Amino acid sequence: MSQVLIIDTETTGFAEPVEAIEVAWVQLNAGPISPDLDLALDLIGRFNQRYKPSQPISFGAIATHHITKEDLEDCPPSADFALPEDTTFLIGHNIDFDWQVIGKPNVPRICTLALSRRLWPDEMGHSLGAMMYRLLEDKEEAKDLLKNAHSAYQDVLITRILLLHILEKMPKVRTWERLWEASERARIPVTMPFGKHKGTTIANLPADYCDWLLKQSDMDPYVVVAVRQRYRNSDG
Repeated sequence: MSQVLIIDTETTGFAEPVEAIEVAWVQLNAGPISPDLDLALDLIGRFNQRYKPSQPISFGAIATHHITKEDLEDCPPSADFALPEDTTFLIGHNIDFDWQVIGKPNVPRICTLALSRRLWPDEMGHSLGAMMYRLLEDKEEAKDLLKNAHSAYQDVLITRILLLHILEKMPKVRTWERLWEASERARIPVTMPFGKHKGTTIANLPADYCDWLLKQSDMDPYVVVAVRQRYRNSDG
């Protein structure tokens, strides 16, 4: 049976090499997305496990998730983690980070961060916590939810709430494949996300800079798509 998983990790740090010290996921129904979104996002499986890494945990990471090496002494090694073999989609907030941490499995990824930025295109913040304060009318409820944020399992549950609001904004999207397609479109930047032209619309980037971007072997693939679309549009 195929599985759609919302996943989150806590890690030894934020820069490579990074190891998982906690992985959590919940399983959703892989069939068509029911108009009853609470039913569609009903949890039919769950997983939460801590791991003992082979490298030290950075103090910055500890300050985020409050997990120390002493907490992990009796845990299995992080190399033991494996996704269920029948996983068909991974969902997460900034999912690419978690995907890299768990070994870059060959599974399509749905990014709730990219979708949030596309559906709520402002400068009010799109972190998981910011989205809860944005979307929940009861700010005390948001505050209570976020008290245990940066626990992998709690972040998975919060991402589920965000996913419900995303699907409410996209009533025509009622399959996971369609949501993945929307996520892929949302990942393609409209403005340059980094570098000396950060904030400049892709359409207004200098041609020589676009040529340089396309020659880089390690360039963000979604930036590459955006630049190539710019060329196609200008040719048209």
